[in-house]
Amino acid sequence: MMHELLKLREAFLMHNSKGIKAVMATVTSIEGSSYRRPGVRMLVFENNNMSGAVSGGCVEKEILKQSQSVLQEGKAKMMVYDGRYRLGCEGMLYILIEPFLPDESLWEALEEAEVGREHIEIESLYARAVGTRHGMGSVFYIGAESFGFSNAALDNTLSRYRQIMKPRFHLIIIGSEHDAVQLCYFAYQTGWEVTVVASINEGKTLANFPGASHIRHLLPQEIGTLSIDKQTAVILMTHSYVTDLKFLLELKNSHPAYLGLLGPLKRRNQLLNEFFELAESYNEELLDVAYGPCGISIGAETPQEIAVSIIAEILSVMRKEEPVSLKYKKGTIHS
Repeated sequence: MMHELLKLREAFLMHNSKGIKAVMATVTSIEGSSYRRPGVRMLVFENNNMSGAVSGGCVEKEILKQSQSVLQEGKAKMMVYDGRYRLGCEGMLYILIEPFLPDESLWEALEEAEVGREHIEIESLYARAVGTRHGMGSVFYIGAESFGFSNAALDNTLSRYRQIMKPRFHLIIIGSEHDAVQLCYFAYQTGWEVTVVASINEGKTLANFPGASHIRHLLPQEIGTLSIDKQTAVILMTHSYVTDLKFLLELKNSHPAYLGLLGPLKRRNQLLNEFFELAESYNEELLDVAYGPCGISIGAETPQEIAVSIIAEILSVMRKEEPVSLKYKKGTIHS
């Protein structure tokens, strides 16, 4: 996911500034069950530091061991981790380990894509056989440009894993009370980009919202200055009925992936009834993604628990999953 890649970028730049070499490990395919799916990555540095993870913690030590030859020889290699016998739970993971020596222009292109909320693609060429082989490696595709993980020549006849990375999921919180602080923090921990919209009369700053990327002091009629796309959720939680209604009216033609309305069912019904009366026209799809009271019924009481409930519902909507205890889910955990 994009937020994981951005964390790998931070770790690489920090170590690279000290002249510490790195290799990238990518899960290119799996057989059977796995804690994570193909496309997950981690960096291993020559000082034995690691950034990221490809499993729940059981595979990383083996990757660290296997990475030593790649660091020393500068040649990509494949490793296979068979968790069926070692752990009794996971399947077989095919992992490409390769030198990671990207050009600085990669990070400039990635930053532009991040700001512009553009997707990127990563393609890995690999063989399913254990060991080194000429032509294995990975490439970033950002816009019309391509950036190799290293300067190695690649063999296009090899197996390939191609991954499309969407922009970080964006959560817009309209409201700045204590519960908004908790929702902001938990969303950040989930890897989302968070924008807090506070009243123009409040002197709150980013320091009041740990994890937030932006804070904007906006009037309802200014909400259109924010980018709201299909990778964006909006939560109305100002704790003022009139203010929530004003913002809802200004959002009438927006196209978020999710619109959350905080508060009880009676408040939601009243809010929507007035919305219908006052909005001459609106995007009808907005009602399909409007959830109020927002959140999944898990008995949440505290602001922290309510934040978990809301984030869980947003995830279920985005992933098109009906919330159910995995104990009762038929089939595999991942679709």
